[in-house]
Amino acid sequence: MAHKIAIIVGSLRKDSINRKVARSICALQDDNLDCKMVEIGDLPLYNQEYDDPSNTPPEYTRFRDEVRGADGVLFVTPEYNRSLPGALKNAIDVGSRPYGHSVFDKKPGAIVTASPGSIGGFGANHHLRQCCVFLNMPIMAQPEAYLSNVSDDSFDSNGNLAEGPFKDVVTKLAHAFHGWVDMIQRSRALLADDAAHREAKNKQPA
Repeated sequence: MAHKIAIIVGSLRKDSINRKVARSICALQDDNLDCKMVEIGDLPLYNQEYDDPSNTPPEYTRFRDEVRGADGVLFVTPEYNRSLPGALKNAIDVGSRPYGHSVFDKKPGAIVTASPGSIGGFGANHHLRQCCVFLNMPIMAQPEAYLSNVSDDSFDSNGNLAEGPFKDVVTKLAHAFHGWVDMIQRSRALLADDAAHREAKNKQPA
């Protein structure tokens, strides 16, 4: 069964390497992921005044609905100043509010970072993981994806990753992420069934 995956790209640039990586993941065949990129560039800076339903920007509602409807979230982002980009942090803040109504809560996730530099966005990758701990998102630990020394030459004429090690990494991650989302969904279903069975048994007369 294909799982619906919301891909959130941390870079706003139309032709950024991370957006191209995200498109490459969407273009993979037989990965059982139904991917859709959820745009963040139009989101106003988070302001608690917007928690009032009568004052919520339509961009907030659109973003929250798209993430809420997904089975999992895949972050694909560059690293800015050893951390995640401001636009991505703003999207996380928007999606996690109002308090108690986070669209990220319990949503399986995975992270890909790509950079023309030599450490492949390592700092952003792990800073984002720290945010996801508080968001209560089970983030896939392996395989990790730090794509370093990525350039325009890493992509084919269609803007997708060319055959080679970068494509191999994201293909492996996409297949693993399907298994991760599937495992979490099945586990929760089993736990819910077990809890319902236990509750029913406890209600039986002694």
